[in-house]
This record gives sequence, structure tokens and C-alpha cells, in this order.
Amino acid sequence: MSVVQRKAMLKAEGFFPHKKNPVGTTIIYSRKHPSAQFVRVVVDSGIDSKTGKVVGKVGVKLCFVNRQKSWRAITTQMFTTNTGLVKTIKTQEAAEKFVKTCKHCKAKKFTAKSGNVVCANACWSNWSGKKKSENNTKKKSQKIVAGNPPQKKPKKTVAKKSQKKSQKKSQKFVAKILPGDLVTVEEFGGDDKKVISFEGSVLGIVTQTYGEGTVTVNWTANTSSLQEWQLPWTASYTIPNRLDPVSRRLKVLSRKVEWERQ
Repeated sequence: MSVVQRKAMLKAEGFFPHKKNPVGTTIIYSRKHPSAQFVRVVVDSGIDSKTGKVVGKVGVKLCFVNRQKSWRAITTQMFTTNTGLVKTIKTQEAAEKFVKTCKHCKAKKFTAKSGNVVCANACWSNWSGKKKSENNTKKKSQKIVAGNPPQKKPKKTVAKKSQKKSQKKSQKFVAKILPGDLVTVEEFGGDDKKVISFEGSVLGIVTQTYGEGTVTVNWTANTSSLQEWQLPWTASYTIPNRLDPVSRRLKVLSRKVEWERQ
């Protein structure tokens, strides 16, 4: 399919080109999701903006536009051929209803670079800060009414609290996953225990890796109950994951690769 035909197909589907691509030279197209508010269907056309030639496959994903007008990818980008473009767009649109929603602000959740699934609006920071401030004000007023002057906390108590905080810090694990690796999926709890392997039901080949730890996998077989958007797409993960009790990671089958704590 020529460049003219590809552009015509995107225009027919209601997509408009962006003026800039912040992460590359290909032309990016997008439009509103047909039903979900603040969600946009984003298409990497694979057409180089400088040469006007096709340089790759078409990539389709969903993004949530948060309160700061930042775009957060809420589904894994799917690459397709020209003939499968329309079908892939419909598949991504349907995947929106499976994306988790924040119970506080109703925004969509996305997978951060740390591997944690978090609110796209980052509302937990404002919400937790406000709650902490209200609790401190309430405690202070209660002490004044009771006639008890505020007392300094013992140094030992502070030391114990700081020690507990250090123990609760999350740990990041990374693996050296390379293009051409034959991979499957492992599912585990937030404490990295009770690992469940999907070997024999989920199989894929790594086609590309990126500097920030993101990988592209061509999933060749999936007879499990996992949807494609639920499959891992990074070479790192973090424990404990307080926002999601179940995590998934890639497991390389074609060679010996160990997950190492960073």
C-alpha cells in the first residue's frame, strides 16, 4: 500500500495528523475514542515525516489525556500490516473497557516506568496529602482542647519509623531480554512469591527492545485466559506492587536469563 493510500485510510477512519512526534520522526495520527471520555486512539503511521516514505508497520494504542494534558498509554501498542489496520483499531477500542479505573477520580490507570499500575491523574498524591493535613489539624485541635501541650516524640520512635520506611521501599528487578528471545509469561503475587508459569499456553518472540526497558513481543500463541493487553511488555518490574496484587513478567525460554535486583 502506498503512502497516499495509507493516509487516505486513516483519514477515512477519522484520524488527524499531529504536528510533531516527541519520540521519533514518523507521523502520528489520533482521534477521540468512540465512547470513552478523555481517551484517544493513537496511530503511529510508520510514514517518515522528512522523507514521506513508509519506514515501518503501523502501531495502534490507546492514550488517556490527564488533567495536566499529558498523554498516558493505557494499552500496549499493537503493530499491524496495512490490511489489518482497521481490525487492529477496533480491537484497541474494545480493549478500553478492560483498562483499570482509579476508584478516587475515575481516571484510567497505566503502567509506569517502575512497572506499577497507577492513576493517570496521579490523584493519590493530592488525596493522601490532603488527608494527612486534615488528620494533623484534627489531632492538634484535640490536644489544645484537652489542655495537653504538644510533646516532642522520642528520638527512638523516629528512628524506628524511619527504619520501617526503609524496609517498605520497593525493589526493582531487571532482565537482559534481547530481540529474538523466545518468551512466555509468569504471574506472581505482590511479594514475588507463588509464581505461576504460562509455559505451554502463552508463547511469543521478542522483536524489538528500547532503551527505557520497553520491549515489543510478537505473541504467536495464547490459549490462556489472558487478553493481549494483559501480557507484559517491559524488561523490568517492581515489588511490592501496592496498587495491584497480581503482577506478570516475561520468562525467556530460548536461553538462561535471570531477573536481577537493581
